[in-house]
Parts: sequence; structure tokens; C-alpha cells
Amino acid sequence: MPATEISPEPGKNDEIIYRLPRSADGANVWRLVASCKPLDENSLYCNLLQCDHFAGTSVVAERRSDGAMVGWISGYLIPGEPETLFIWQVAVDPSVQGRGVAKRMLSAIVARDACRHVTSLKTTITDDNDASWALFSSFARTRGGDLQRAPHFREDLHFGGKHATEHMVTIRFSESVENAA
Repeated sequence: MPATEISPEPGKNDEIIYRLPRSADGANVWRLVASCKPLDENSLYCNLLQCDHFAGTSVVAERRSDGAMVGWISGYLIPGEPETLFIWQVAVDPSVQGRGVAKRMLSAIVARDACRHVTSLKTTITDDNDASWALFSSFARTRGGDLQRAPHFREDLHFGGKHATEHMVTIRFSESVENAA
């Protein structure tokens, strides 16, 4: 899919380009995620693999004026469930937060050929992550999806008390998410 150019705010010249990641983006993804506290940081190698192996279901947002990476979403189709897109991580640079960049990144992913049969989207979110709850709730509403949540990776059972419980968020669409716009 070709890059999509969208201005984060009408009338601004600071356009954002939404494109497929490339393996060469791995280091910039790693730096972006590290700058977006409190996101969990993966290894640089993990980000390289995400950019390489999961490019079709991930997206990079970069500022056209200077090429700076300002957004990243990693996702993949769940093995054995090709109709389910799992969103692993969403990172948006503070300089463009609140401008709809994350929602546009999600829209760019689901518009791709790789997601043409996707009828549900899953992600995990901790109770205190207001930005993610707002993003996925808004995405579900906009696309006519039904959002459900349930504890999935539990603080004591899975994280040994070192990380808050991650709730599995499932958004189901009556038709493919691409057509639900």
C-alpha cells in the first residue's frame, strides 16, 4: 500500500505520512517507544523483527517536514485466527499527541490488503491507560464495533506483582473492519 499523507490538523503544513515500516526503522521505533513512558520497551532486535516480519500489520507515522518518526503501531494477525488483528503497541510522540495520529495509524493498518478479512481487533490495556482506552473506544464507535474487556494477563498470576493486570480488549465488527468505516 502506498504511503498516505494526512495533516494532523487542518490548515497546518506539518503533514504526517503513514507508511509500512522497513527493517531500517527498527532503531527509530525503539527510540520512540523509549521516549513514550510508561510504554514497555522491547529489545531493539524485537523492534527490528516487528518492522521486518510484521510490516503489513504495523505502521510508522513520520513528519513530512523533517522525516521524524512520530508514531508507531505494531500488530499482527493472530496465528490460527486470520480474521483477528492483535495490536501489540501504540506509541505517539508527545509533539503530536491529541491530534488523532493514533486513530489514523489504526485506520491505515485496517485499510491494507493483509486485513481485508479482519472482523475483530484485540489488544491488551491496563486499567490506568486512559489514552489507550479512549483510542480503542473511539475506534470501536467510529467503525460500529462492539468493545468488550476482560482481565487477561493478571498482575499476580502472570507478572509476579511487577506489572498491572492487562485487560484483553476485543472489538467485534459486523463486517470486515475495512468496510466498517
